[in-house]
Amino acid sequence: RRNTQMKVWIDQDLCTGDGLCEEIAPDVFVLLDDGLAYVKEGDKVFGAGPEGLANVPDDQVEACIESAEECPGECIFLEVD
Repeated sequence: RRNTQMKVWIDQDLCTGDGLCEEIAPDVFVLLDDGLAYVKEGDKVFGAGPEGLANVPDDQVEACIESAEECPGECIFLEVD
């Protein structure tokens, strides 16, 4: 069985900017000066929408799922290869 890779992106149009995702998974999510959440890989912050698809580190998968479930804007989208 091959390992699956989870990817994540945020729909900034739905983002409420409350920062729960960054609280739960700070290695994956960051709030920027515009008050909206974005995904990141290490120091690289990805752009808005589905073009900003970032790989989720294996040790962050559970936190990403929790972030998506807790997000009041329901703006976090997870994709599994």
